Amino acid sequence: MNIGEIARLAGVSRSTVSYVLSGKRQVSPDLHRRVTEVIEASGYRPSATARALAEGTTRTIGLAIPPLGGHLSVDQLHFVGAVSEAAADAGYDVLLSPSGEQRRPAFDRIIEQRRVDGIILMETVLHDSRVAKLAAEGFPFVTIGRTGDDTHGWVDLDYSGLVAHGIEQLAAAGHRKVALINRQQDLLDHEYGPAYRAADAFGKAVVELDLDGHAECCDDDNSGADACLDRIFAVMPDVTALLTINERSLTGVVSDLQARGLRIPSDISVLAIASERNATSVSPMLSAADVPTFEMGTEAVAALLQRIAAPEDALPNRLFSPPFVDRGSVGAPA
Repeated sequence: MNIGEIARLAGVSRSTVSYVLSGKRQVSPDLHRRVTEVIEASGYRPSATARALAEGTTRTIGLAIPPLGGHLSVDQLHFVGAVSEAAADAGYDVLLSPSGEQRRPAFDRIIEQRRVDGIILMETVLHDSRVAKLAAEGFPFVTIGRTGDDTHGWVDLDYSGLVAHGIEQLAAAGHRKVALINRQQDLLDHEYGPAYRAADAFGKAVVELDLDGHAECCDDDNSGADACLDRIFAVMPDVTALLTINERSLTGVVSDLQARGLRIPSDISVLAIASERNATSVSPMLSAADVPTFEMGTEAVAALLQRIAAPEDALPNRLFSPPFVDRGSVGAPA
């Protein structure tokens, strides 16, 4: 079954069938009914490729998955799921593309061959070559995470504000010796946005509040927690509070503190910026600013579709700053 056969059975021209399918021109109610009846009876479904050629759109958006790290974490997969659901609700498909340096040609092909109508970049760094390429191509895109250049649309978590607020909370509870557990060192070296902004905000907050502070990078797995805590206690043996943004080592940090005989929060307080799933899966549960994964993914899709439909509109920028949820892991210093 094709457009020509539908036209023959309905007794109309091929162009009339095309107008009914595309909606680009009005046809009389009688002709519309005749064509629709044949389409419904035959079960005809127009080719997505043909429709894309005719309409100049693919009805597909790209999602460039992180260039940093060897695999996607569960929390990153939740972002992928949120984007996929929001895109489907808007009538779009999602094409996943790895965008690390070793797979850069695949990312470039998607852009240069216009396989998608726009693209969302996950896990940006401050000087991101993917952003530079998309901007130079005039290709619609938004980022989950900001770069050092705000001349593009983005959705991000306010790591600077949240770290500063977290340290203020610890100081208000009476803590004077605090430490930051950041992401792993190579992410900070590559100026990965959350790691960079967290380190910067922590340094400023301890100075402003006149605290003793020490920041350490921690490998992005539970096995890295022991070495990270060793370094923290070596520099600051009397530390009374930890603020962590490293979700992947969260379970390791809690279990290692307990293995050292430290009780939370009686002996040491722990505050996190993490997903609700991670913050509540440890024992004791951690007070945390719960990362709104679903909302951020949904907002990224809405922002991208806005860029596709109206590129002349103001840039869609959304900074999320969830409140810290008290789950009892912060107390007064011993």
